[in-house]
This record gives sequence, C-alpha cells and structure tokens, in this order.
Amino acid sequence: MAKDKKQPVILITNDDGITAPGIRNLVEAVKDLGRVVVVAPDKPQSGMGHAITIGHPLRLSKVDDIVPGVESWITSGTPVDCVKLAVDKILKKKPDLCLSGINHGANHSINVIYSGTMSAAMEASIESIPSMGFSLLDYNYEADFAGARFYVNKIVSTFLKKKLDKHFLLNVNIPSLPLELIKGIKVCRQAYAKYEEDFKERKDPHNKKYYWLTGAFVNFDKGKDTDVWALDNNYVSIVPVQFDLTNYKLKEQLQKTFK
Repeated sequence: MAKDKKQPVILITNDDGITAPGIRNLVEAVKDLGRVVVVAPDKPQSGMGHAITIGHPLRLSKVDDIVPGVESWITSGTPVDCVKLAVDKILKKKPDLCLSGINHGANHSINVIYSGTMSAAMEASIESIPSMGFSLLDYNYEADFAGARFYVNKIVSTFLKKKLDKHFLLNVNIPSLPLELIKGIKVCRQAYAKYEEDFKERKDPHNKKYYWLTGAFVNFDKGKDTDVWALDNNYVSIVPVQFDLTNYKLKEQLQKTFK
C-alpha cells in the first residue's frame, strides 16, 4: 500500500522491550496498513502494570529501524511512559490507533491487571486513542508468530475500516499454534481466574533471606464464553476492555442504601 498523508498513523509499543521478536512481528503484520511509529522500552518491563516514571529522568532516543522504513524510538521508561512520550514528544499529536505487543506470554483473565502490554494500550484508550493489546501464548523468543501475524493483520485491518469510539480497547490473545490449527476468533468475557501464589524463601551468599515469587494459574470459571475457554479450545480470544472500574450493580445498591 502506498504511503501518503491520508494514511492512519499507528503507534506501536510493548512491554518486552525494543529487541523482543514480538514487537518486530507486530510491525511486520501492520506496516502496510498505515504510517507506523515504534516507541518501546529499552529493556523488558513485564508486569509493570500502569506504572509511570516520576522519580527520575526519562531518556528518549531514536534508534535504527527495527523493521526497514519504520521510525523507531527507545525510552528508559515504562510501557505507559512510551505512550505518553510518543504523543507529546514524537508524534506531537494523537495517532489514529495504538497497538501494544505482541507480548510473549498470555494476558488473558486476571493478567490484564498486571500486564504492561495492556496498560500501554489502556493508557492510549484513556488518552482517547483507540487501542489494542496483542499477546501470544508462548514465552519462547523462538516462538512461531505466523498465526499471530495473520490474526493481527485481520483484526487491525477490520477495525481501520470502521469509525471507532475514542476509548475503544481490545485485549487479544492468540494460541501458540500453527496458523492452520487456529479455529478462528471468539469475542469473550474475561475469565474469573487468578494465581495461587507462593513465595519461595532462599538465602543469598551472605546468608540473608530473600523471596522468589512462584505460583500456578488457576481458572475458577467454567463458562464457555471466556477468554481462557477460547484459548484452551484453539481460538483467538478478543475481550473488550475499559478503564472505568466502577461496579455499577453495587453502585445502584449503595444509592438505595444511602438515599
């Protein structure tokens, strides 16, 4: 697709860092859909959630294109910082779309709370930029991204044809399977699941205690309309997400209590 001023501007970021294969695959998946600009952390920032940098200076540097012809920048900050800096210092305006990922590992269910990938997308949504976060259920840097690239392109190209709400936000997870084994897309709700955590106590060479977080992901939700079910059954899951955390059902109850 020939690039011109009328093409949409697509901001791309992640939480695995500028060198992660996932972000290169995300760029490759959408580079022909608009003008792509990459702003990513200079190091892995997984699990940072919606953290922002306030206690020390932020660094921002242009780097060699991670994909030829695609403007690329790195920052010392968090994924959320990447979005803020991109809008204020690089693009000088809001992009048409923000894409975050492709994350190495799942961001389904409760992971959306902790995820730097999804927090970057959510920050864009807060700033009235339609956004999507993408994750592949494979932590291996040698993972096969062919299926992920296909579905990223399919989903992004679909929504670029539509007028989106300014707070549009999707959490997209993709099973780690060859493309031909992925059954399609399911629009889902977030499953009720959590980590059963354990802190392993160890001692350092100075005989001082330290703790290492471990645990297992446990799904308590047996519904067949959840992201966990979809992924377990070889579908791409799409969960519409919002940053408004109001419990509206409880709000109605409390209004009756305190009327």
